Amino acid sequence: MTDSSSFAPVEGPLSQLGLLRATQDGHGVMHLSLARPAKRNALNDALIAELHMALAGAPADVRAIVVSGEGEHFCAGLDLSDLSERSVAEGVLHSRSWHAAFDQLQFGRAPVVVALQGAVVGGGFELAASAHIRVADRTAFFALPEGQRGIFVGGGGSARIPRLIGVARMSDMMLTGRVLGAEEALAAGCCSYVTEPGAALDKAIELARRIAANAPLSNFAVMHALPRIADMAQGEGLFVESLMAAIAQGDEAAKQRIRDFLDKRAAKVERPQQS
Repeated sequence: MTDSSSFAPVEGPLSQLGLLRATQDGHGVMHLSLARPAKRNALNDALIAELHMALAGAPADVRAIVVSGEGEHFCAGLDLSDLSERSVAEGVLHSRSWHAAFDQLQFGRAPVVVALQGAVVGGGFELAASAHIRVADRTAFFALPEGQRGIFVGGGGSARIPRLIGVARMSDMMLTGRVLGAEEALAAGCCSYVTEPGAALDKAIELARRIAANAPLSNFAVMHALPRIADMAQGEGLFVESLMAAIAQGDEAAKQRIRDFLDKRAAKVERPQQS
């Protein structure tokens, strides 16, 4: 089990957030917790703005980030009570504010692990899809009810979620209201890990601490270069890969880790234990 007492409130401007709790441990991990449990952590404009601020203003020593939701649910999506009648131009700007926050999550300074339980619905699924690793407990369920609400995804879901589960499966979820439980979501690619109920946050923190121990430039390459290479034609992608590999290998942290491995000071990759 993770010792949650090792996390302390982040000082400075992030201590003043009202809808988001920011804490940090001594391993370079910052934990951001959505703090609207009475609303199932539904996303309104104020919470999106705080999330953007917290990600952009993370302390300099943060090397990995965990995002979770307080209470029984990770996030039930857009707070429909916050959805006012907007002009087309206003609707575009509203969607772009979500894009800016979730882009900061995907392409910020540190990798992000999300811990999921209960509802991972609509905008909550879009938020989770922006992270680099998703850990769900067995209570988690994934849905995209926008089709039943007469609206369309607006937080980057149409760009990110098909990369996880494919266009056909996302179309099914939006057109029919299909809901995926945790095990089905794991098989579909919505998440990478499934834990027992209540254990997703501990697992997410464990993974974040492992990530924080990596060479920072290597983490940066995975976050920023890998998804862009995947979108390139193969020839261009291979050239960018060569550049990124050379840059990473030239970093002093990488050289030291290779020396450690050659001198048998680093662990080898082993076959996983059978459960």
